[in-house]
Amino acid sequence: MASRPVFLPAFNGRQLVQERSFDFPWAPGFAEVQKKKNVSALHNAAKRHGIEKILEISSKSEEELGKRLSAFSLKVPLNSGKFPLESVYQGSKTFEKHGPFPEVFRMTPREAKRFIREINAGNLVRFELEGKRFPLSPKNAFYDWLYIRALVEHADWIEKNVHYDGFTDIEFNPTKQVNCQARAFAEFLSLLSRSKLQEAANDFDAFAEMLSVV
Repeated sequence: MASRPVFLPAFNGRQLVQERSFDFPWAPGFAEVQKKKNVSALHNAAKRHGIEKILEISSKSEEELGKRLSAFSLKVPLNSGKFPLESVYQGSKTFEKHGPFPEVFRMTPREAKRFIREINAGNLVRFELEGKRFPLSPKNAFYDWLYIRALVEHADWIEKNVHYDGFTDIEFNPTKQVNCQARAFAEFLSLLSRSKLQEAANDFDAFAEMLSVV
C-alpha cells in the first residue's frame, strides 16, 4: 500500500489548497504502465471519498491536458525570452560556493537537473533570478511561483475549459519531495477564482504571503 495526496483548489478561506491523502495498492516498478496503474488506483481511492473528476498532471497522465500542464512542458517568460520551467528553477539555485547558473536555462529540463545534481557547491542557500533574490521559505514558494507565471497568459482558456475537482502527480512523494506541479496548479485555480492571479504572478512576496497564511 501507498499513500499519496490529491490537491483541491480552495475558492474561499485562508488557504489556497486543500490536500487530502488516500491509501491505495501500489504497483512497483519504473515502467510507464506501472505508473499509470498507480494513477488509476489513486484516483479510484479518491473517488470512493467523493472526489469525482481528477486530473493527473505529469508526463504519465492519460490526458493530453495533464501532460501539457507538466512542469517539463511549460515555459516561463523572462526578460530574455521563454525557457523551460524546470530549467529556470534549477538554474536559479544558488549554493554556498556557486550559483546561480543562468546558462542552465537553455538546457532541457533533464539536462538541467543532471547538471545541478552533479555540482558540488555546498548547501542551497537561496534562489536568484534576473538580479533578484528569493528565499527558501515557504519551501515550495519559488517553484510554485514559476509555475503560476508560466500559465498566466493561458488563464482565460483554463478558466473556460479546465473543470476538475482535484489534481494529482503520481511521482510526488510528500515524505521525500517538496515541489509538486499538481499542488501548484490547484493554487493557480484558487488565485484565478479569487482575482489574485496577476498580483501573485507579478509579486513573489505577495504570493509567498498568501502561501504562508494558515
